[in-house]
Amino acid sequence: MPIVFDLECRSAQHRFEGWFKSSDDFARQQERGLVECPHCGSAEVGKAVQAPRLGRKGNQRMEAVSAPVPAKVSAEVPAASVPPVAAPGPPRELSPQAVEALRTLAAMQANALKSSRFVGESFVEDARAMHYGERDSESIHGHATVEQAKELLEEGIAVAALPFPVLPPEQAN
Repeated sequence: MPIVFDLECRSAQHRFEGWFKSSDDFARQQERGLVECPHCGSAEVGKAVQAPRLGRKGNQRMEAVSAPVPAKVSAEVPAASVPPVAAPGPPRELSPQAVEALRTLAAMQANALKSSRFVGESFVEDARAMHYGERDSESIHGHATVEQAKELLEEGIAVAALPFPVLPPEQAN
C-alpha cells in the first residue's frame, strides 16, 4: 500500500502530495534527486509538516474532496499513481460536479474489478503469458511499475493504470 506524504518545495514553498512505496523509498528517491516540485521543477523538496490522515468508515459521508498535487517521481512508483493536477496553495473544495464525476469514475472502476482477478506482483508475467497464448485470457489487475507498463505496451499488450488505488483482496474488509 503506498504511503502519501505532504511535500514542500524548499525554494518556493509550493506544497504538494507524493505517493511512495515506503518511507525508505522516498528517502532513496530524494537522495538520487528524483523527487521534484511539479510547479517549478526544483529538486529541493522535503516532507512538510502534516496532520495525521485518518481513514473514513465506509458508511461516513464525504462532504468535500480536496485535490492536492502529486510529486513528480521516478519509475519506481506503481503505475497506478495519479498524474499531477495544478492546485497551488491550500487544498480547495471540488465543485459538486467534480465530486459526482469522481464518484462515477470510482463506481465504474469497482464494477470493472468485479469481473477481474487480482494477481498482485505476477501481473506483468501473467499479462505476457496470456498475450503470447501460454495461458487462457482473462481480465486481471495487479502491480506493475511505470517501466514495466511501458514495456508491455511496446510489446502490444494493452494495459492501463487504474484511477484509484486497489487493496489486495486479503487486505480488504
